[in-house]
Amino acid sequence: MRRILCKIYFTQVKTSYRNSKMCSCVASYHSTTRDLSRVSSATNADPNLSKENIPFRFETGIALYAKKKPRPFPPPFDSPPRSFSDPTNTYDRSSDKCGYFKGEYMKGFTNGDDAVYADNYFIAVNDGVGAWSTRPGGHAGLWSRLVMHFWALEIENNLSEPDPIRSLQNAYEQSIKATAEPNNWQGTTTATGALMYYKNTSQKSGAQTTPLLFIVNLGDSQILVTRPRESRLVFKSTQQWHWYDCPRQLGTNSPDTPCDKATLDVVEIEENDIILAVSDGVTDNLWEHEIIKNVVDSVNNWKDSESIQNAAKKHNGDAELMRFVADELMKAAKAIATDPFAESPFMEQAIKEGLAVQGGKLDDISVVAAICKRSRTPCLK
Repeated sequence: MRRILCKIYFTQVKTSYRNSKMCSCVASYHSTTRDLSRVSSATNADPNLSKENIPFRFETGIALYAKKKPRPFPPPFDSPPRSFSDPTNTYDRSSDKCGYFKGEYMKGFTNGDDAVYADNYFIAVNDGVGAWSTRPGGHAGLWSRLVMHFWALEIENNLSEPDPIRSLQNAYEQSIKATAEPNNWQGTTTATGALMYYKNTSQKSGAQTTPLLFIVNLGDSQILVTRPRESRLVFKSTQQWHWYDCPRQLGTNSPDTPCDKATLDVVEIEENDIILAVSDGVTDNLWEHEIIKNVVDSVNNWKDSESIQNAAKKHNGDAELMRFVADELMKAAKAIATDPFAESPFMEQAIKEGLAVQGGKLDDISVVAAICKRSRTPCLK
C-alpha cells in the first residue's frame, strides 16, 4: 500500500480507543436516510434474524495479486488449532499459510499486506500499510487480517441489529488488545465493507422486500456498486485522505477510529447488481469508467461463451461468474500496475502534486466481486 508512513505517525501519538460505554458512533450518510434509528426501523429488524433467512444474498468471487510474497505471521498467530498438535497428526506446519487467533482460524484471506473477506452477506477489503515492514515489530499483513477477522465475527454476531461501524470499532479495539504486550506487533490498515440487508416496503400487491447495502469505509479502499444491464455505476464510496498518498487508517499511533472517521452509506440496490470491494491497487491503476467497462464486458463475455456456460452448469453459475468478473478486473489492474509507461490515476494525481511519476502503481491488488440474488430460503414476514 503506502511506500512511506504518514507524518502523523512520527508525532508518536499514543494509540487510544474508547470502550463501548464511552463511544457514540456517528455515521455519515450519503443516502436519503440520515438517521440510523430510521434505518433500523425501516429494515424491521428481527431479533431472530440469521444469515440463513435474510431475503437476499451475495454470490461472490475473489481475485488476488500480491506484489511480493506475504510475510509469515509471527507467534502466537502462526499456531495451528490444538487438534493439530497430536503427534500422530500428519499436518505439515511448514506448508501452513493460515493465521490463527487463540487456536482458531482467522477469518478471511491474506494477500500481501491486504486482507479480504467474502460470504453470502458481507464482503470487505482491508489494505495494510506495507511500510510497517521496515520498522521493528511492524506487520501490516497481521494488522489488516486481525481487523478483518474480528470485523467479520462482529458482523455475524449482530445481524439482528446491524451497526457495521460499531462492529468495526469493536474489531479495532480487539485488534489493539491482540497485538499489545506481550505480543507487541504494530501496523495500520484501511477498511471497507458492504453488508447485505433489506427493508420492507408496502406495495399495492402487498409487502415487498428491497435489498439494501450498509457500506462502511475508512481510508482509500472502495466499494463500487455497478448495474451491468444499464452499463452504469450506481454508487462509489468516497476515499478518505489526510493528504496525498496518506489515507485515513486504523492502528498504531493513528488518530483515526471507526467511530470518529468511518462513513456509513445506506444504498438501495437491485437484484443482479454487482458489488465490488477493491483495494487501491485497483483504483490507482484503473479509472472509474474502465472498471465499469471491464465488469460489463466480463458479464457479456461470460454470457456469450458456450464453453464457460457448460462449465458453470456443473457448479454454482453465479459464483463462477463472480470469480470470472473478479479475475478479469484484477488482471486489468495488474497490467497497468506492472507497466512503467502506462497512464494511470496514480500517475495523474502525482503530477497534480508536482511529483515526477510515470506508469502504473505496483501494489497488492485485491478484488471481491459479489452479485445480489434473492435467497433460496423463504423471505421474512
